[in-house]
Amino acid sequence: MDVYADGIVSGLKAIRPDWDIVELVPATIAPHKGKSWLNGLQKYYQRYWSFPSLVKQQDVDLFHVIDHSDGHLAYWLKGTRTPLVVTCHDLINFLQPENISDQAKLPFVSTAVWQYAVKGIRYADHIVTVSAYTAKDVMRLMGIEPERLTVAPNAVESLFRPLPRSEFAWVRQQQQISPETTCLLNVGSNHPRKNVTAVLSALNALKAQGVSVHLLKTGADFTAEQKTFIQSQQLEPLISYLGKPDKAALIQIYNSADILVAPSLYEGFGMTILEAMACGTPVITSNVTSLPEVAGDAAIVVAPNDTGAIVQAVCQIREDSGLRHSLIEKGLRRAKSFTWEKTAEQIADVYEQLLDRTP
Repeated sequence: MDVYADGIVSGLKAIRPDWDIVELVPATIAPHKGKSWLNGLQKYYQRYWSFPSLVKQQDVDLFHVIDHSDGHLAYWLKGTRTPLVVTCHDLINFLQPENISDQAKLPFVSTAVWQYAVKGIRYADHIVTVSAYTAKDVMRLMGIEPERLTVAPNAVESLFRPLPRSEFAWVRQQQQISPETTCLLNVGSNHPRKNVTAVLSALNALKAQGVSVHLLKTGADFTAEQKTFIQSQQLEPLISYLGKPDKAALIQIYNSADILVAPSLYEGFGMTILEAMACGTPVITSNVTSLPEVAGDAAIVVAPNDTGAIVQAVCQIREDSGLRHSLIEKGLRRAKSFTWEKTAEQIADVYEQLLDRTP
């Protein structure tokens, strides 16, 4: 959400420099040591009462809630007569509530509160979605009319770009990855929908075929179950977990990899695909949800649970230099078509239409 907020604000400032933009975030509360229940109560109070009260007091021409998880703000703002826009990124937790329950101390409470908050987007004057697929989910699950929806995709910062080899050679050197080894990369969280297990299965199959391959993982660490699989298949020498790098290091890691493997089961958009393309890294991704519309013809798309198809795609990119260069060129062109200025222009049009209708 920080990336999205920063991108939208920078884009709006570029295309509408005379607009005043006020950014509001909930205050950070110091935690109480050894009193998790009190910390939880404070968190709920801050997010669902104190912060909405602050937002409602703002003297502005229009509100834009940039995360559907904060849709509860719409309940507070619906009586203000000030136009309200909400961005919906995905509704995966309605379809797979275990994404919340697996991480919550009180799963029932967390799920109920999240659903209550997101349902608030129905009171918005207009909803922006980051993909056409998410727009369909919003219409189907929230009952929102098409005329209240605008698809304005995410974008990629210009910082994500091909780098000189001297700036990223350290990545492979540090992990002792030879130039002949095909370096795979997976970036992001480890929710079940990210389908990291399929990446590990493909790695194991490539190892069995005698392919020289190595996997870099950034973001969330492997789960206990995945670590057991890694150990049982003796994959430890073929895997490097690089933690949660800052943006500069992440760009270097993208550049050092030969292929991004992102076989997600569900994505509202798929930001890592664009980031990899912008860095000149070929992409293998899924043929489901929003991923094909983001990838276009600039990636190899496969059924996410088809390990054989993932392995075949890796081998094709590894062995066919023409295919590899084609994917790199198409990816660079594709990434350049997603800019925050273009997205901000679409969002600014929504603002202006709402303001024109406001007395």
